[in-house]
Amino acid sequence: MNAAVRAVVRMGLYVGAKVYFIHEGYQGMVDGGENIREATWESVSSMLQVGGTVIGSARCKEFRTHEGRLKAALNLVQRGITNLCVIGGDGSLTGANLFREEWSGLLTELVEQGSIEADAVQKYSALHIVGMVGSIDNDFCGTDMTIGTDSALHRIIEVVDAIMTTAQSHQRTFVLEVMGRHCGYLALVSALACGADWVLIPEMPPEDGWEDKMCQKLSATRSRGTRLNIIIVAEGAIDRHGKPITSSLVKDLVVKCLGFDTRVTILGHVQRGGTPSAFDRILASRMGVEAVLALLETTANTPACVVSLCGNQSVRLPLMECVQMTQEVQKAMDEKRFEEAVKLRGLFALMFPMSLVLLTFLLCILHPQSNFNVAVLNVGAPAAGMNAAVRSAVRVGISEGHKMFAVNDGFEGFCKGQIKEIKWADVGGWTGQGGSLLGTKRYTFNTYFIISNPADTKALGSALQAFLSLLELLTARGKYDELCVPMVMVPATVSNNVPGSDLSIGADTALNAITTTCDRIKQSASGTKRRVFIIETMGGYCGYLASVGGLAAGADAAYIYEEPFDIRDLQANVEHLTEKMKTSIQRGLVLRNENSNENYTTDFIYQLYTEEGKGVFDCRKNVLGHMQQGGAPSPFDRNFGTKISAKAMQWISKKLVETFRQGRVFANTEDSCCLLGMRRRALVFQPVVQLKDETDFVHRIPKEQWWLKLRPLMKILAKYKTSYDVSDSGQLEHVMRNRPKELDASVAM
Repeated sequence: MNAAVRAVVRMGLYVGAKVYFIHEGYQGMVDGGENIREATWESVSSMLQVGGTVIGSARCKEFRTHEGRLKAALNLVQRGITNLCVIGGDGSLTGANLFREEWSGLLTELVEQGSIEADAVQKYSALHIVGMVGSIDNDFCGTDMTIGTDSALHRIIEVVDAIMTTAQSHQRTFVLEVMGRHCGYLALVSALACGADWVLIPEMPPEDGWEDKMCQKLSATRSRGTRLNIIIVAEGAIDRHGKPITSSLVKDLVVKCLGFDTRVTILGHVQRGGTPSAFDRILASRMGVEAVLALLETTANTPACVVSLCGNQSVRLPLMECVQMTQEVQKAMDEKRFEEAVKLRGLFALMFPMSLVLLTFLLCILHPQSNFNVAVLNVGAPAAGMNAAVRSAVRVGISEGHKMFAVNDGFEGFCKGQIKEIKWADVGGWTGQGGSLLGTKRYTFNTYFIISNPADTKALGSALQAFLSLLELLTARGKYDELCVPMVMVPATVSNNVPGSDLSIGADTALNAITTTCDRIKQSASGTKRRVFIIETMGGYCGYLASVGGLAAGADAAYIYEEPFDIRDLQANVEHLTEKMKTSIQRGLVLRNENSNENYTTDFIYQLYTEEGKGVFDCRKNVLGHMQQGGAPSPFDRNFGTKISAKAMQWISKKLVETFRQGRVFANTEDSCCLLGMRRRALVFQPVVQLKDETDFVHRIPKEQWWLKLRPLMKILAKYKTSYDVSDSGQLEHVMRNRPKELDASVAM
């Protein structure tokens, strides 16, 4: 929430508005006085890394009454406030809309009471409302992700990863209860992210007899050599008859039926606290800026809107349409229309069947064998989330009836015959593992001349090397019929430089590593004299990590190859930072992409800032290096990898059937060699040959990159005077049509 507050304040000041904090939510609005204070640029400094909300939040019974809203209206009119940006859940946003609808009547009543002058009714005739959804449950219809959800997932996954080590040591079963009284998003996504054995959520109660099925699944898992079981339970989980399914009930069931040593862990409010993730900081910053733009464009006839995220794009939706649909979900659940409730949730309808496939081995036993062989290999540098993608591909492939093969060490291993069949249990526990367990090499297909292979199709996951390899394989089809098999690439690279996709597996984990490190580096200067840190990030020639990491960490500047700079720009940045240091901030942060400029190196920039900042600040430099590639994958990367690989494998199954003729697979069309990428709002299969013109092969980056539009936002929030392109800002849409059929991944940024 603090990132959203910061963005609203600074964007508001940037456009010339007077911005106020209302402390303690609606209670502060009703009480007035010191609860409503004017905000300054400096008052939102050093907020990004702080969890919760620094302006406070409180439930207010008085605001639910007409008298309470009358007091609130008086407090706003006295300060000339006619625009409200509300960050909260559906209850808070519904209250804001009611306040807006009553506004003119409240002012008339205040005039009759003599509390305000008659001309104030005309002067403050309309109250404009824009909402941003802050809820860790992700229970608001109309947006893919709400502010706080990703951070809550981080807390859950951190706990699960820690528990899995002790559970494995002692051969225990753990039942974890997560938040979600009416929404099972946290439970479902964390189950997918950690590879849980069973998940229970309120929207999809299990069928009668679920107890026996669950125990069979747990027993089967143990019989295959697994030393632990993980069961995720949402706090609002119920059965088909509305009876609560508690974590203690599940524990007693496992102990009684199986005799397993079982423990319960209730995460509770741990999920609400802690440092916000990079995803949440960027999401909140984008939403905050979009909210200010929406307020600027609103009129008396414009309905109150909520700023939402669909795929990778900001959208504006009528607030009450979203609220009504959210309430319809609860109504459907209360009336035991659970399938309808899942459909109304949107992405749940697509995620839940996938969770059944990935978590339930029994499904693959019942599926008829296809007699197709499918190989999976990693190409290029390792990226966190690769293993989750491989696990998903293997298990979905097995559930489709295919025989799955794993290729070790990329094309080098393919050439040397390092290919072996991979079974369901072989990929158990892979989701939380960093790096590439299959092994990976940077070599492309051309490096190793391959003529024959044991697979009817290939699925590749990695960076630009995989893209180049697919182009080479496509060309070689004309000479070798053995290469006429369906092939698909899933983008996986920390650099996020794959053409045809806004996002890549591994980039979010790298962003979190950068953000966390920057937080610690800035904290190291706390209480000391003014200091500026120069930090070098990875990315090759792609400035994604430096730019988006800079936005998440609150950087003052980020130097990248895509935006050329010279000595005059460097000098202007130094002067700007010097001025800020003299008046307000104590710490500065400057990021530089490793290949941003061959002459203006990290050492050069460090020496320049050191020399020019003498007497005002001193400098330190840090090269983050390969720590950006390591570590456990973030929840986002685990789930993005899981979902995109599942979709890729389903596409492969379809293509295998389409291209099977006269006892063999023969695929030689362009659309049988594709890259599956995230494009704005949808996951799209794109023939690699069509992406050649979109690629700068010399610098290994796409010619157009969506995130460059975020750079002015970073500069505005760092107090630079710059223009902001509003051409890509969200337009008011309707909640029923904001989700294309192809969209089946809860992804953003």
